[in-house]
Amino acid sequence: MTQLNNAVIIVTGASGGFGQQFTRQLLAQGSHLILTDIDEIVLRQKVKAIQDQVTTGKIIACWGIDLSTRHGCQTLYDSVKTLNTPVDILINNAGIALYGRMDEVPPEKWEQLMQVNLLTPMRLSSLFIADMIVRKKGHIVNISSIAGWIAPAGMAHYSTSKFGLRGLSEGLFNEAKPYNIKVTGVYPFFSRTPMLQAEQYGTLARKTEKFPEDIATDPAKVIERTIQAIKRNKLHVFPDQTAKNLHFLQQYFPPLVNWINSKFSQK
Repeated sequence: MTQLNNAVIIVTGASGGFGQQFTRQLLAQGSHLILTDIDEIVLRQKVKAIQDQVTTGKIIACWGIDLSTRHGCQTLYDSVKTLNTPVDILINNAGIALYGRMDEVPPEKWEQLMQVNLLTPMRLSSLFIADMIVRKKGHIVNISSIAGWIAPAGMAHYSTSKFGLRGLSEGLFNEAKPYNIKVTGVYPFFSRTPMLQAEQYGTLARKTEKFPEDIATDPAKVIERTIQAIKRNKLHVFPDQTAKNLHFLQQYFPPLVNWINSKFSQK
């Protein structure tokens, strides 16, 4: 079991929908949090609102850092080292999304997506896992997506990043196991977070309606189940029923998933 009470935990993307839920629920568990997002002012405002309601746990630091670059990742690592506080859990939660046909999305947009969604978790994991190996203790959590198993039309870029994050989780799991380091990959369905308002481009954007929020999941419940899975050291986590169902169908009835994707893309 991974203990959360008094555990030092880094959460990236802490201003987002999942990030705020991680902050709220981990504080309730008594965790000590290091929070980061690109806009420190917004981050501190949201953290204050949470702390007005949740009085347990502790916020060690709130930093505004652009993690889309190697320099930004190194800055976070160096800043954490100055605290002289070993990190127990790294939660790679920061992510961005976009929607559009492969050739119609501006290259600078999908390249930034790959930096944030895949290269940032790789960079941070490589930095922090070295210290965890020395301590023979630690846990890395990667927030992927059901799009890390299934790639609908218009989401080739996003799915590529999330497929890659699944590979990172499995690879880290096998490499870190001898050092008592746990790894968890999380694969939720689309949830009611700002991600649903991601930028859209080109032909598919003109044909596609807004994502129906009535089928999106509740981020509070997704993170609640994710935290329970982290405690149990699970490698692969599908924190909502829709994600579980789609994963099952992809494993055993892939033509049906292709049909569902086709119908969904027409709406």
